[in-house]
Amino acid sequence: MSNWGPVFVAVVLFILLTPGLLFQVPGRKRYVEFGNFQTSGASIFIHTLLYFSLVCVFFLAVKVHLYIG
Repeated sequence: MSNWGPVFVAVVLFILLTPGLLFQVPGRKRYVEFGNFQTSGASIFIHTLLYFSLVCVFFLAVKVHLYIG
């Protein structure tokens, strides 16, 4: 059986942390904007740092495992 936990966590976090989809930090007019479907270089950088830190937490600290098959 293969461990699909890291793949599942990475895909879900990638979708949720796409800049402008649910929220954007920093926004164009305010610090946090919700559902504006726009992005900037700064927000891409911030969301990349958030993604990397959350992936590290889930993979190393929480040790998410999902076995299918």
